[in-house]
Amino acid sequence: MSLDLGGKLRRFREARGLSQRELARRAGISNATVSQIESNTISPSVGALKRILDALPVPMADFFAEEEPAAEQIFFKAEDLMEIGRGGVSYRQVGRDLSGKALQILSERYEVGGSSGRIHLRHEGEEGGIVLKGQLEVIVGDKRQVLGPGEAYYFKSHEPHRFRNVGDDVCEVISVCTPPSF
Repeated sequence: MSLDLGGKLRRFREARGLSQRELARRAGISNATVSQIESNTISPSVGALKRILDALPVPMADFFAEEEPAAEQIFFKAEDLMEIGRGGVSYRQVGRDLSGKALQILSERYEVGGSSGRIHLRHEGEEGGIVLKGQLEVIVGDKRQVLGPGEAYYFKSHEPHRFRNVGDDVCEVISVCTPPSF
């Protein structure tokens, strides 16, 4: 039985939502090389394959494992959301593995007095959210606003920012961040 290395690489690349051009850029090789590998026209050296897999990222052992990569999940039940928060804030993330993804979606729940922390957050990208329930104080740079149900925020994440529930009840928010920040 021969290994369809090209087909396997294509499936891993597509599962991560990358184009051949983007994978080639990340791996430091030509787009034509990725295309030829995926069509099994050429076989990459071990070094070239390692650079390509590092760009996905996929460990070589996982790439050569017998099972095929899991199909990309499109729909999520409430119990599928992954808890990544702690303390007075629950962050339930849509999707488990966000490597290669450009967007992070969170269902956030701030207990009374709960906050994103005393230190202002700062990272590359953009983020936004809509308050579903409660009162959320949003501080971005020197701007501060308390938002209620149906109100929203959207800003460039390199600005120092912080979130805090200033109401007397739980605050619920749906937020997005690009690229995924935690």
